[in-house]
Amino acid sequence: MRTVDPARHQARRRQIVHAAAELFAAKGFERTTTAEICRAAGTSTGNLFHYFPNKKAVFLAVFEEDGEEKREALARAQAGDDPWRALLEVVNLLAAPAAEPLVPPLVMEAMVQAYRDPEVEAALERDNEQELAALTALLAKAAAAGRIDPGLDPRGTATWVQTLIGSLYTAAAGDPAFKPAEQLPVLHLILRRFLRAVPEEDA
Repeated sequence: MRTVDPARHQARRRQIVHAAAELFAAKGFERTTTAEICRAAGTSTGNLFHYFPNKKAVFLAVFEEDGEEKREALARAQAGDDPWRALLEVVNLLAAPAAEPLVPPLVMEAMVQAYRDPEVEAALERDNEQELAALTALLAKAAAAGRIDPGLDPRGTATWVQTLIGSLYTAAAGDPAFKPAEQLPVLHLILRRFLRAVPEEDA
Protein backbone atom coordinates (compact mmCIF):
# COMPACT_ATOMS: atom_id res chain seq x y z
CA MET A 1 0.00 0.00 0.00
CA ARG A 2 1.33 3.44 -0.95
CA THR A 3 2.08 5.67 2.02
CA VAL A 4 1.08 9.32 2.07
CA ASP A 5 3.70 11.97 2.77
CA PRO A 6 1.87 14.31 5.22
CA ALA A 7 3.96 17.35 4.32
CA ARG A 8 3.44 16.83 0.60
CA HIS A 9 -0.27 16.19 1.12
CA GLN A 10 -0.62 19.40 3.12
CA ALA A 11 1.37 21.43 0.60
CA ARG A 12 -0.78 20.19 -2.29
CA ARG A 13 -3.94 20.90 -0.33
CA ARG A 14 -2.79 24.45 0.39
CA GLN A 15 -1.97 24.94 -3.28
CA ILE A 16 -5.55 24.05 -4.21
CA VAL A 17 -6.97 26.29 -1.51
CA HIS A 18 -4.87 29.27 -2.58
CA ALA A 19 -5.79 28.84 -6.24
CA ALA A 20 -9.46 28.57 -5.33
CA ALA A 21 -9.29 31.63 -3.05
CA GLU A 22 -8.24 33.82 -5.96
CA LEU A 23 -11.14 32.58 -8.05
CA PHE A 24 -13.69 32.92 -5.24
CA ALA A 25 -12.51 36.47 -4.56
CA ALA A 26 -12.72 37.47 -8.22
CA LYS A 27 -15.84 35.57 -9.34
CA GLY A 28 -17.67 34.49 -6.21
CA PHE A 29 -18.52 30.98 -5.08
CA GLU A 30 -21.45 30.31 -7.41
CA ARG A 31 -19.69 31.44 -10.59
CA THR A 32 -16.46 29.57 -9.87
CA THR A 33 -16.45 26.05 -11.30
CA THR A 34 -14.58 22.99 -10.12
CA ALA A 35 -12.90 22.82 -13.53
CA GLU A 36 -11.57 26.36 -13.08
CA ILE A 37 -10.16 25.47 -9.68
CA CYS A 38 -8.43 22.43 -11.17
CA ARG A 39 -6.89 24.47 -13.98
CA ALA A 40 -5.70 27.19 -11.58
CA ALA A 41 -4.22 24.61 -9.21
CA GLY A 42 -2.71 22.53 -12.01
CA THR A 43 -4.54 19.36 -11.02
CA SER A 44 -7.19 17.01 -12.32
CA THR A 45 -10.76 16.74 -11.09
CA GLY A 46 -10.06 13.30 -9.68
CA ASN A 47 -7.05 14.58 -7.78
CA LEU A 48 -9.02 17.55 -6.43
CA PHE A 49 -11.65 15.21 -5.01
CA HIS A 50 -8.87 13.25 -3.34
CA TYR A 51 -8.36 16.31 -1.12
CA PHE A 52 -11.89 17.76 -0.96
CA PRO A 53 -15.28 16.06 -1.38
CA ASN A 54 -16.84 19.04 -3.20
CA LYS A 55 -16.45 22.70 -4.10
CA LYS A 56 -18.06 23.88 -0.87
CA ALA A 57 -15.42 22.02 1.12
CA VAL A 58 -12.75 23.95 -0.76
CA PHE A 59 -14.58 27.21 -0.02
CA LEU A 60 -14.78 26.41 3.69
CA ALA A 61 -11.11 25.43 3.74
CA VAL A 62 -10.19 28.91 2.54
CA PHE A 63 -11.48 30.30 5.84
CA GLU A 64 -10.23 27.47 8.03
CA GLU A 65 -6.66 27.32 6.74
CA ASP A 66 -5.06 29.36 9.53
CA GLY A 67 -7.62 28.47 12.17
CA GLU A 68 -5.27 26.61 14.49
CA GLU A 69 -2.72 29.44 14.48
CA LYS A 70 -5.44 31.93 15.33
CA ARG A 71 -6.79 29.79 18.16
CA GLU A 72 -3.32 29.54 19.65
CA ALA A 73 -2.77 33.30 19.34
CA LEU A 74 -6.09 34.06 21.04
CA ALA A 75 -5.25 31.64 23.84
CA ARG A 76 -1.82 33.26 24.38
CA ALA A 77 -3.42 36.71 24.52
CA GLN A 78 -5.93 35.64 27.16
CA ALA A 79 -3.12 34.16 29.27
CA GLY A 80 -1.07 37.39 29.23
CA ASP A 81 -0.47 39.62 32.24
CA ASP A 82 -1.60 42.91 30.65
CA PRO A 83 -5.21 42.60 29.38
CA TRP A 84 -5.22 46.01 27.69
CA ARG A 85 -2.07 45.30 25.69
CA ALA A 86 -3.41 41.83 24.89
CA LEU A 87 -6.70 43.33 23.72
CA LEU A 88 -4.91 45.59 21.25
CA GLU A 89 -2.83 42.63 20.05
CA VAL A 90 -6.02 40.66 19.39
CA VAL A 91 -7.51 43.63 17.54
CA ASN A 92 -4.38 43.76 15.39
CA LEU A 93 -4.55 40.00 14.82
CA LEU A 94 -8.17 40.10 13.69
CA ALA A 95 -7.73 43.25 11.61
CA ALA A 96 -4.50 42.29 9.82
CA PRO A 97 -6.05 40.08 7.10
CA ALA A 98 -8.14 43.04 5.92
CA ALA A 99 -4.95 44.47 4.39
CA GLU A 100 -4.55 41.43 2.14
CA PRO A 101 -6.16 42.13 -1.26
CA LEU A 102 -8.04 38.83 -1.52
CA VAL A 103 -9.47 38.73 1.98
CA PRO A 104 -12.12 41.51 2.04
CA PRO A 105 -13.94 40.24 -1.08
CA LEU A 106 -13.71 36.69 0.27
CA VAL A 107 -15.28 37.79 3.55
CA MET A 108 -18.09 39.52 1.70
CA GLU A 109 -18.68 36.38 -0.39
CA ALA A 110 -18.73 34.25 2.76
CA MET A 111 -21.42 36.49 4.22
CA VAL A 112 -23.50 36.10 1.08
CA GLN A 113 -23.13 32.33 1.13
CA ALA A 114 -23.97 32.21 4.84
CA TYR A 115 -27.47 33.47 3.99
CA ARG A 116 -27.86 30.63 1.51
CA ASP A 117 -26.13 27.72 3.18
CA PRO A 118 -26.54 26.67 6.84
CA GLU A 119 -23.19 24.87 6.79
CA VAL A 120 -21.35 28.02 5.78
CA GLU A 121 -23.36 30.02 8.30
CA ALA A 122 -22.43 27.56 11.07
CA ALA A 123 -18.73 27.73 10.16
CA LEU A 124 -18.73 31.52 10.26
CA GLU A 125 -20.66 31.51 13.52
CA ARG A 126 -18.09 29.21 15.15
CA ASP A 127 -15.30 31.52 14.09
CA ASN A 128 -17.24 34.59 15.22
CA GLU A 129 -17.98 33.07 18.62
CA GLN A 130 -14.33 32.16 19.13
CA GLU A 131 -13.28 35.75 18.49
CA LEU A 132 -16.12 37.15 20.59
CA ALA A 133 -15.23 34.92 23.53
CA ALA A 134 -11.59 36.05 23.49
CA LEU A 135 -12.52 39.73 23.25
CA THR A 136 -15.10 39.35 26.03
CA ALA A 137 -12.60 37.69 28.36
CA LEU A 138 -9.97 40.36 27.75
CA LEU A 139 -12.44 43.20 28.23
CA ALA A 140 -13.61 41.67 31.51
CA LYS A 141 -10.00 41.32 32.71
CA ALA A 142 -9.16 44.88 31.64
CA ALA A 143 -12.19 46.24 33.49
CA ALA A 144 -11.31 44.26 36.62
CA ALA A 145 -7.77 45.62 36.45
CA GLY A 146 -9.04 49.18 36.19
CA ARG A 147 -7.68 49.64 32.68
CA ILE A 148 -11.04 50.40 31.01
CA ASP A 149 -14.49 51.66 32.02
CA PRO A 150 -15.85 49.04 34.46
CA GLY A 151 -19.43 50.01 33.62
CA LEU A 152 -19.24 48.48 30.16
CA ASP A 153 -20.84 45.07 29.61
CA PRO A 154 -17.94 42.89 28.37
CA ARG A 155 -19.86 40.79 25.84
CA GLY A 156 -21.89 43.68 24.44
CA THR A 157 -18.74 45.76 24.17
CA ALA A 158 -16.91 42.88 22.48
CA THR A 159 -19.64 42.83 19.84
CA TRP A 160 -19.01 46.50 19.10
CA VAL A 161 -15.27 45.90 18.91
CA GLN A 162 -15.94 43.12 16.40
CA THR A 163 -18.15 45.48 14.41
CA LEU A 164 -15.41 48.10 14.25
CA ILE A 165 -12.90 45.50 13.06
CA GLY A 166 -15.41 44.22 10.50
CA SER A 167 -15.79 47.72 9.09
CA LEU A 168 -12.19 47.55 7.88
CA TYR A 169 -13.16 44.57 5.71
CA THR A 170 -16.35 46.07 4.33
CA ALA A 171 -14.64 49.39 3.57
CA ALA A 172 -11.74 47.65 1.83
CA ALA A 173 -14.11 45.48 -0.19
CA GLY A 174 -16.09 48.50 -1.38
CA ASP A 175 -13.27 50.98 -1.96
CA PRO A 176 -9.92 49.89 -3.47
CA ALA A 177 -8.38 53.15 -2.23
CA PHE A 178 -9.15 52.31 1.40
CA LYS A 179 -6.05 51.05 3.22
CA PRO A 180 -6.94 49.08 6.36
CA ALA A 181 -3.38 49.06 7.69
CA GLU A 182 -3.28 52.86 7.59
CA GLN A 183 -6.54 53.03 9.54
CA LEU A 184 -5.43 50.73 12.35
CA PRO A 185 -4.05 53.58 14.52
CA VAL A 186 -7.41 55.33 14.12
CA LEU A 187 -9.17 52.17 15.26
CA HIS A 188 -6.92 52.02 18.33
CA LEU A 189 -7.78 55.65 19.12
CA ILE A 190 -11.50 54.97 18.76
CA LEU A 191 -11.20 52.01 21.12
CA ARG A 192 -9.24 54.00 23.70
CA ARG A 193 -11.90 56.70 23.77
CA PHE A 194 -14.83 54.30 23.60
CA LEU A 195 -13.44 52.11 26.38
CA ARG A 196 -12.02 55.06 28.34
CA ALA A 197 -8.77 53.18 28.53
CA VAL A 198 -6.30 54.14 31.24
CA PRO A 199 -2.68 54.39 30.04
CA GLU A 200 -0.33 51.96 31.77
CA GLU A 201 1.63 54.74 33.46
CA ASP A 202 -1.60 56.09 35.01
CA ALA A 203 -3.03 52.71 36.03
